[in-house]
Amino acid sequence: MDVLTHVLVALHIIGIAALLGGFLAQLKAVGAGAARFTPAMLHGALTMLITGVALVGVHQAEGHTLNNIKLGVKLALLVVILGLVYVKRDEERVDKGSFAAVGGLTAANIFIATLWV
Repeated sequence: MDVLTHVLVALHIIGIAALLGGFLAQLKAVGAGAARFTPAMLHGALTMLITGVALVGVHQAEGHTLNNIKLGVKLALLVVILGLVYVKRDEERVDKGSFAAVGGLTAANIFIATLWV
């Protein structure tokens, strides 16, 4: 099960990298008002969701105690991120507020994962 856990964590990090990388790559376009949500951002968020749920299942199967409040907060943030990216994925330009919200919520999700013990 350790190998499965490590593979899922690696895939989860790849999903985070795709989502955050897509956001950071578009920062210059935000100033020009031409930022948009890329397919990589949507796929990264979906990868995070699928691997996160799988990680919770693997940890529960191993009998580990989970912090359900932390997991619930992370899931709620990810659902908001997914909702924003999915709904606005076909728009030519995304407003600055929605774009900033995705970046901020992604950063918050990362900090919650690493700092909330």
